[in-house]
Amino acid sequence: MVPVHQGGGLMRMDLLSEPVDGLDEALAAVDTFDRTLVAGLLRPQPAQAEGLFGLADAVAASPLAARVAEAADKTAAGAAGEDHFLALAAARAALLGAAHDALTARADEATGRTRASAPAPAAPAEQTPNLLAAARSWLCDLARTGWQGLDHDVVAGSSQIVSAMLPDPGLRRPAALLDGYAAELAASCPGSTLDRIPVRRWADLWTRGMLLTVPGAAPAPAVDTLTGRLLPLGTDLQEHATAAQAQVHAVFEPADGSTPRLVRASVSVPKPDTVLGAGVWQLLRPHMSLLAAAGEGRSMDLTGMPVTAEGDLIWQDEHARPGEPVDPFATARVALPTAGGPATAPLDRHPVLLAHPVFLEGYGTEQDAETQTVTFTLAGQRLPVDTDRLPVAGPLTPQAVAGSTACVGLLRWDAGGFHLQPLAVETTVRKRTVALHAGAWAGGTTDKTGARAEKAATDAVAVLRERAGRLLRK
Repeated sequence: MVPVHQGGGLMRMDLLSEPVDGLDEALAAVDTFDRTLVAGLLRPQPAQAEGLFGLADAVAASPLAARVAEAADKTAAGAAGEDHFLALAAARAALLGAAHDALTARADEATGRTRASAPAPAAPAEQTPNLLAAARSWLCDLARTGWQGLDHDVVAGSSQIVSAMLPDPGLRRPAALLDGYAAELAASCPGSTLDRIPVRRWADLWTRGMLLTVPGAAPAPAVDTLTGRLLPLGTDLQEHATAAQAQVHAVFEPADGSTPRLVRASVSVPKPDTVLGAGVWQLLRPHMSLLAAAGEGRSMDLTGMPVTAEGDLIWQDEHARPGEPVDPFATARVALPTAGGPATAPLDRHPVLLAHPVFLEGYGTEQDAETQTVTFTLAGQRLPVDTDRLPVAGPLTPQAVAGSTACVGLLRWDAGGFHLQPLAVETTVRKRTVALHAGAWAGGTTDKTGARAEKAATDAVAVLRERAGRLLRK
């Protein structure tokens, strides 16, 4: 137990290790269906038919029952059309959504957090049905071909569709997903030579793509405005070879004195593969002043800042100004326990997207000598720590986490259990308590390693801009 007055983060550690009713069965049905996509659904074998019927059985008590049962029958007979594949994708998403809801409820119970209910869906934006139908047709071809049957001709079928979708702002979300998905598949061709297939990941992307190509499935988010004080908790940096994203998690205190709430603000940029380490902040920093404020330990005063019902700030610098210095650990101790959680958008209901800000202190730490994995122990309960998510573009290291006495992090779920992703820790250095933050270098750094990476990034970006300018002048 962690009493609220001692931090209030994870009040019931025991709840995080208890089984969730129906979770294993739902995920097993998803896994069995995902394996049917490996060999493809053009001419399903008996083992694949078993996976299809298992998915239908798992949603037999839901409104999807009749359509999914028909889709399973048609697909097992090798006669599935787009509507049948769409029904299977919807059933898979429904099971993962139910798993997400159950895990969120368990995490909220453990932390004592209340959560906003999902708002009524907004009116769908106008979209181009022909392009969406073409994208859905390509995804159906993928399902028939299967991951083992992948070749460049199959994957290339998406290129003209994506090129036509990208200029339309209303279609940019599915276009970006399909573009990245196709690039990943192309890099894995031919599928027959793959030693290891990312079955869950590719099935996730296929499912999301199918649903996003249904007109009106992803309506424009309902937007409100916020006025008050924003107290950053920590920054989650995610980096890919060609892209990077920083997401600041924070507590918002409304100016009218109403209940604080959890919010987040994100910024994403394309990234050259020559920009490494702390240099990535140079790409992100100009697009959101909040990054520097969070790195420097400052609050932000917001006036009319747009925000979605899911707690995502649509960041606009003109609606924010730097506030007073604030300690994220003081925020975690005082404001975080009383902050309400946001609702989740229907298409974001997936266990992998769970990221609940929490605070822990007074725990014991263990670090495996061989694997270097870290585990926190509190009230006799063990909580694995995901140090693999620590960015190299910051001073927070696995060793610092292993020697910490307090931690602000994100409670996530993966591989059958909850684990903690650290955003910041308090540790003792030369008998002094110091705080180390994953996003500490977001506003700049005097650290020698970070400063060298910043300078290298400056040079790399300057060269790329000069080359791009030359190409545009031709």
